[in-house]
Order: sequence, then C-alpha cells, then structure tokens
Amino acid sequence: MRTRGTIALWAIAALQAIVAIFFSVCFLLDAIGLEPEFLIWQSHEYQQTILAIGLNLGVALGWIALRMSLHRARLAEEKMRKCTSEFSQLIAEHFHKWRLTSAEKDVALFLTKGLSTRDIAGLRGTSEGTIKAQTNAIYRKAGVAGRTQLLSTFIEDLMDDVLIPAEVRDDTRVHVDDAA
Repeated sequence: MRTRGTIALWAIAALQAIVAIFFSVCFLLDAIGLEPEFLIWQSHEYQQTILAIGLNLGVALGWIALRMSLHRARLAEEKMRKCTSEFSQLIAEHFHKWRLTSAEKDVALFLTKGLSTRDIAGLRGTSEGTIKAQTNAIYRKAGVAGRTQLLSTFIEDLMDDVLIPAEVRDDTRVHVDDAA
C-alpha cells in the first residue's frame, strides 16, 4: 500500500508539473499575442478542466505533505522527550545504586554535561579541591576510572536491548553470529 501511495503522489506531482508548464506556455503565448493551434476554443474547456484538476490536486498534495511533515515532527519530539526522560531516569537509578550524596549527584551531572572542574566549582560555590575530591568519590562509587567511563556507563545502558528496536537488535545479532 505504501508503494501505491507513493506512486499516486508522484503521479499527482507530475500532473501538476505538466499543468504548470502548460499554463505558463499558454500565458506567454497569450502575452505575445499568438494563438497556437492546440488552444482551439472547443478544446480550451477541456484544457481548463485538466488545468483545474492538476492545480487542485497540487494543493491537496501540498496539504497532505504539510500534515505528514507536522505529524513526523510531532512524533520526533515525543521520541526525544521519551529518550530524555529515560536518560534522566537511568542517571537517577545509577546515582541511587551508587549511593551518591546530593552534592556528588550535582557534580556527577555536571561531569556528564562536560563541565570542567573549575566551572563546576564556580557553579557550586566551592573550591576546585572539593570538586576533585567529590569527583574521585563518584568514580570510586561508580567503579570507573574517569569521566569518559562514567559517561559510557550511561550510554551503554541506553543501548540496552529494551531501547534498541527489534529489527536493529536482530540485524546486530546476525552480524555477531557471522563473526563467531
């Protein structure tokens, strides 16, 4: 069905293009004062009917394309909100599991956002030494060696089977099985 719909949309677009070209040629010829043979009065009504159909189908196609674009944009925004929400929830779960203090949670969030020790200290109103000590405590509790591993912990969990579509998981398993 998707193929038929695509073919129909292309047919409407082609008809609209033909109608636009025909209309433009007729307009230009009329502007110069020429009356070509294909504009015989008897066929003129048929030509106008075809022009009207083509133009109206073009308007309909434009509305359909606009509605589809708006729908896709809405879906993308919903998916982004869901992903953001799931990422926030994932971070909160890890922080709870690692038993981070509220100060360590703040510092860990700033670390995942890529802020420097100096920037975090400025935002938190503490010294860089305090932030370094809290950073080391976070890494120890999380069982990682540094900022990159901390962030990769969250990314790794986001790429869990629950969040990866089935067709991607199946494709990945095929490649893994082929490698083995």
